[in-house]
Parts: sequence; C-alpha cells; structure tokens
Amino acid sequence: MIYSDDLLAVAKRIFWFGTPEEALEFPKRFLTYAMTYASDQDIDILRKYFSDDDFKATLDDPAPGIFNRSSWAKWNERYNRTPVPPLPKRQFRASIPLLSPISFHPSLETAT
Repeated sequence: MIYSDDLLAVAKRIFWFGTPEEALEFPKRFLTYAMTYASDQDIDILRKYFSDDDFKATLDDPAPGIFNRSSWAKWNERYNRTPVPPLPKRQFRASIPLLSPISFHPSLETAT
C-alpha cells in the first residue's frame, strides 16, 4: 500500500521500534500507540486519515498493554465516555499445563 509522506513521518515517530509500514499494517494497534504517544500535531495529521469512528473503535477494543492511565482517561473523556472505564488489562493464558510445586522424596533428604 502507498502512504503519504506526512502519515509515514507520524508513524515513524510513534512506532520507533519498527518501520512505518509495519506500524500502519495494523491500524488498531497503530492508533493505540498514536493515542498514547502522539503529539497534538501528530493527531491533527492522523485525523486526515482516520475518522472519529476509527478512534472510538480503538477505545472499544484497544491493542493490549499500550495505553497508560493518562492517555486512556484523556481519550475516553474526549469522546464523552464518562465515567472513564477501567484501563484495559492484558489477559495471559497458560499455554502449558501448570506444574505442581516441587516436592522432595523423603529418602532423598539428608538428616541434619
């Protein structure tokens, strides 16, 4: 996909650990980073490419673990979502069975 220079520049500033193209590949994740780290000038540029509905959809189902408390509150208040809902939390699922605590066989213990 071909992106404008100003959008790529914003993506580069916000998504510093990857390429701008990688950032824009997943719009919801990108907007979550933008809503957390972008400057007001960056947001003005992003509004040319993303609608209020896009920003609201990001609040409805944000990429996990990116929002901080202040940005979460700011964006929810901006869209009149008060009281501000709790900050989303990452959900961790065990991918391997949990092991029982290690127990030692009595015959392996030494007397002191």
